[in-house]
Order: sequence, then C-alpha cells, then structure tokens
Amino acid sequence: QVQLVESGGGLVQAGGSLRLSCAASGDIVSLYAMGWFRQVTGKEREFVAAISRTGDGLYYADSVKGRFTISRDNSKNTVDLQMNSLKPEDTAVYYCATYLSLYYSGSRDRRDFGSWGQGTQVTVSS
Repeated sequence: QVQLVESGGGLVQAGGSLRLSCAASGDIVSLYAMGWFRQVTGKEREFVAAISRTGDGLYYADSVKGRFTISRDNSKNTVDLQMNSLKPEDTAVYYCATYLSLYYSGSRDRRDFGSWGQGTQVTVSS
C-alpha cells in the first residue's frame, strides 16, 4: 500500500513563498498521476494541482494558476508544490494523493484520488 507524507508547511506572511513536499513509499507511485488538495475546517477538500505520471501534464485550480507550480521527481518518489505570492485565502491543510487509475484524464474530483497523507498546515497571515 502506498504511503504519502507531506512536509514543508508553516506560517508565512502574505506575498511570501513556501515549498511543500510529498514523499511516497514504493516506486509504484511513478506509475500514477499525483495531486495536491487543500481543506479548511468545515469545508470540502478542494483541488489545487495535479501532475501526470511523466510530469508533462500539469493541472491547476484557477485560484492558484500562475502562483503555484507542481513538479515531481520519480527517481526520488517525491511530488512538490512551490507556492508563491501566497494569500490569506491559501490558508488550509494541504494534502497529497495518488490518482486511483493508471490513466489520468485530468480529473479534479477528490473521490478519484486516494492514499491521502496526513496533511501539512499552511497559514498565511495578512
């Protein structure tokens, strides 16, 4: 079973940057698209970004496009999320997850992803 561990969260001022990392156990992860989601208490978990298994397909939520960059290193089984120009509304717990099928169609539905990590808190102060 795949296990994912997120890291890199923290407290940052608006306009600042953070880089989140997701470490995956098992090289089978390189076969799957990966995604980042975020959740605020009391709200549904929402899509942030996703990357195809080869890294040539990148998908972003409109709210983060142009500010966030997702990348992966299959040799290290890691998926990163570089977050720039952070805003207070980016405050959330961020989770990484694997797509549940070998063929990724660009889905942004959290129900199509699994093996969720424990999450890492990102807090952006105004």
